[in-house]
Amino acid sequence: MADSLKRFEQWGALSDLDEAIEHHRAALALRPKDHPGRSMFLNNLAIRLRSRFEQRGALFDLDEVIEHHRAALALRPKDHPGRSMFLNNLAIRLRSRFEQRGALSDLDEAIELDRAALALCFLGHPSLSTTLPPASMTDLCNGARRHPDRSMSLNNLANSLQARFEQRGALSDLEKAIELHRAALAFRPLGHPDRSVSLNNLAKSLRARFEQQSVSSDLEEAFGFYLQLHEISHAVSRKDLSTAKSWAASAEQLNHYSALVAYQTALGFLDRHVAALSSFSRHFDVIREATSSIAMDALSCSVRHGTLTTAVELVEQGRAVFWTQLARFRTPLDELSASGDTGEALAEEFKQLSFRICKALDALDVSLEDQFSQIRELIIQWDGIISRIRMLPDFARFLLPPLFSDLQKAGEDGPVVIVNASRYSCDALIILSSQDPVHVSLDITQAEVSESTSAFQFLTSHAGTSDHKTELCKIVMLRKFIPRGSRIWWCPTAEFTLLPLHAAGPYEPKNHNFSHFYVSSYTPTLATLIRARRQGSRDTSAQHFVAIGQASPDGAKGLWCVAAELGIVAQRVAPFLSFTSLADSNATVQRAFDTLSQKQWLHLACHGMPNREEPFESSFAMYDGSLMIRDIIRTRLQDPEFAFLSACHTTVSDKKSPDEAIHLAAAMQFSGFRSVIGSM
Repeated sequence: MADSLKRFEQWGALSDLDEAIEHHRAALALRPKDHPGRSMFLNNLAIRLRSRFEQRGALFDLDEVIEHHRAALALRPKDHPGRSMFLNNLAIRLRSRFEQRGALSDLDEAIELDRAALALCFLGHPSLSTTLPPASMTDLCNGARRHPDRSMSLNNLANSLQARFEQRGALSDLEKAIELHRAALAFRPLGHPDRSVSLNNLAKSLRARFEQQSVSSDLEEAFGFYLQLHEISHAVSRKDLSTAKSWAASAEQLNHYSALVAYQTALGFLDRHVAALSSFSRHFDVIREATSSIAMDALSCSVRHGTLTTAVELVEQGRAVFWTQLARFRTPLDELSASGDTGEALAEEFKQLSFRICKALDALDVSLEDQFSQIRELIIQWDGIISRIRMLPDFARFLLPPLFSDLQKAGEDGPVVIVNASRYSCDALIILSSQDPVHVSLDITQAEVSESTSAFQFLTSHAGTSDHKTELCKIVMLRKFIPRGSRIWWCPTAEFTLLPLHAAGPYEPKNHNFSHFYVSSYTPTLATLIRARRQGSRDTSAQHFVAIGQASPDGAKGLWCVAAELGIVAQRVAPFLSFTSLADSNATVQRAFDTLSQKQWLHLACHGMPNREEPFESSFAMYDGSLMIRDIIRTRLQDPEFAFLSACHTTVSDKKSPDEAIHLAAAMQFSGFRSVIGSM
């Protein structure tokens, strides 16, 4: 059970979670109904099923979660010290099912359970019972000073009452929810890991009352609570990030002046949250959920505010987060370790502390909130070590996102064009080496970009079977800002990442397309391009080229012409570089890795095997198995220069999160190859 759970937490493969659930079922079956630990085994199984429900959305999993929470609660008598937690667990899942199915009976039952849980937090207080009559906030605070579940119970009941207000419209439910949210916030001082949750809930409740009664003070107070997010320290949880995103969405909807500050806060939180995560793939789902459209919307907001350099900084900060964070850790920590004994000690201390914070924040999903004192202590240590690192020479911006003055270097060898799709506007920013960004408003909506993407995907999968014509000629308007003949680099976002922008044009007789005017390349971020250029050394006499071809891969359809392709590559390359060829039974997974660690130039001819559901399971098909993305990422190659991936779908990534670019070409690039050619 522990191994499968560990693998799921590391890689996020649902098969491992399924296996862990079966182990939990088996463990529960060994605990008879009178076993003293049965309730905890029921609770643990419910937690794993809840994880699977959150991954797959199957309501039968949620039904089973509720069934197990009911059984666990039944085994906790009314005088049991842990009963309030079990009441809360069942109430929360009933509210989740209400949100899925809309059955008010689930919501009503959740409210009664929330009341019962709250009453247990105030035992001995004369004004409180399971019916919770009105009580002042002072009474609420005094009556629950020491109970560990106090703020959680206040928060849960408030959420249930607000949900019922949204269904039935009884203003008394909303008023009581606001009162309870205020009380919960009073129990969550600065440094409490759930403070942002209370700030968010209270802001939403006040906004709901503003929409009912149009009292402007409610709205300003709501945004005043959001502005308190600035006080949160370095280690940031998903809850903090979610609150910042909620602030940005609310500010956009109401055209509030704090919108840009909200985006800056949210992207700052994203940076700090990812910095506290362990560096592998279970957290890709966290990143995918967290990033969503926020960077693209932040760029649009900055453009609308006329702050173009801020727009570049924010969109860079919030895209390709997984790769950016790995690169930001890999190089600075290596450099820190190599800077001397002090740097080496700080790097090791930072790694250990990151791991401890990651574990503590993850545990908050299932543990009592009184753990926050431990987390607060870790946060203090986190602040301290980062401050000490930033005091060292050359590390003043350790883990901070790059400034525009740094990013502008990407335009030194030719303009970089950021093409952005947001629900609020579509824009292009041209990055030049010697001036501020140039803004070009694109006369197209995000919905139209998405429609073009779908049409292009249809054409590539049904080649030759459709008369449909897709035009990207609106991009051609960039010509008026970039001299003809320039080498340019595209840096697309959102839906634009799925389109061949270099091929834009009307495709009409006597008319020019984009490729007639410019030589195009792509970069996922500006920092990636800058980093690749810095890696250039190269004494060509010491470089080695390998061509790997696999025409008969294990378990996959054979490929024609691989041998001929490798022969042509050898004919062109062997006279100039040291050349190695691996083919057929020699092209095994281990031989490929061994060769890659020694060669700087690569031509790979084989099946590309994208996995849209589990992107880290994407692979190249070798003779005896799969050369996986996750293994490529871990490999430290020696000054890799160029990779030509003569394989299908090597730049195909998850359609739900195209900006993260978790695909085969990206893995090769992150591993160090300065230039990579892949197929869409």
